[in-house]
Amino acid sequence: MIDILLKTLPFFAVIGLGYLAGRRGFFTPEATGYLTKFVFYFALSAFLFRFSATLPFSALLRPDFIFAYLSASALVYGFALLVALGRKVPLDEAAIEAHCAVIGNVGFLGVPMLALLMGPEAIGYVVMVLAVDLILFGSVIVMLIVGSHEGQVRFATLWALVLGLLKNPMIMSISAGFIWSGLGIPIVAPLDEFLSMLGSAATPGALFAIGASLAFKSAERLQVATWISFLKLVMHPAAVAISALFIFQVESYAASVMVAAAALPVAGNVYILAQHYAVAPVRVSASILISTFFSILTVPAVIAWFNS
Repeated sequence: MIDILLKTLPFFAVIGLGYLAGRRGFFTPEATGYLTKFVFYFALSAFLFRFSATLPFSALLRPDFIFAYLSASALVYGFALLVALGRKVPLDEAAIEAHCAVIGNVGFLGVPMLALLMGPEAIGYVVMVLAVDLILFGSVIVMLIVGSHEGQVRFATLWALVLGLLKNPMIMSISAGFIWSGLGIPIVAPLDEFLSMLGSAATPGALFAIGASLAFKSAERLQVATWISFLKLVMHPAAVAISALFIFQVESYAASVMVAAAALPVAGNVYILAQHYAVAPVRVSASILISTFFSILTVPAVIAWFNS
């Protein structure tokens, strides 16, 4: 595990550097927002497009992989939802807690870190996890919150949800890449160098942005946030490992990437969602902060366990 920990430390060191920059006021919330936009809309999109444009779409048609991850995540999601409702928490807040329990920082942290730690062939599996998180669970949380507030889910809500998914730069870049690949269009040298140059900014930019954003997160509601972090860092990867290895019997390397992705801390975009709908943003903020801190140990432990 020490070897894996040493390999992951540079990633978390960049996150820590971003955190210090935010705490010292060198990076303001506004500056962090602009850096996040650059990574989200440009650097990470270039990285994902370059990868998917050279990968056949059939490589992602892995029903065993998708169902193994989806079923385990749905089980943890349902468990977290029932526990929250058992505490007499309103449905919208219970849904946010359940969302935190299964939605990891796959886009900003998982894509660059797992690609370097586990090899570039890991990206395809990470993309499948990202697709399930964004499309399926992203739809469920919106319907639960809107249904809780309005008593029903209107067609306009569903249409807005579809448009939101279509406008997501991660989904757009991956889809565009697969279309490019399907049409058999080669990536000429100048375009490849442009995408490579821009995409290389994704890893340091994303990690720094994560750290800077953590500097403005609240550490209140620690008891609930610690419980949510335990669900995300321990129960979620454990459930995914059981599902992948023993139920669906996914090939070992693919299973290792899936479990490593499940072990990632709570995603920052859950806070944006909670803030947008005014549903427990402080609780989500604390969950992101705590889970990211402890993931310094839990993520290397998961990868080391699979390597052994």
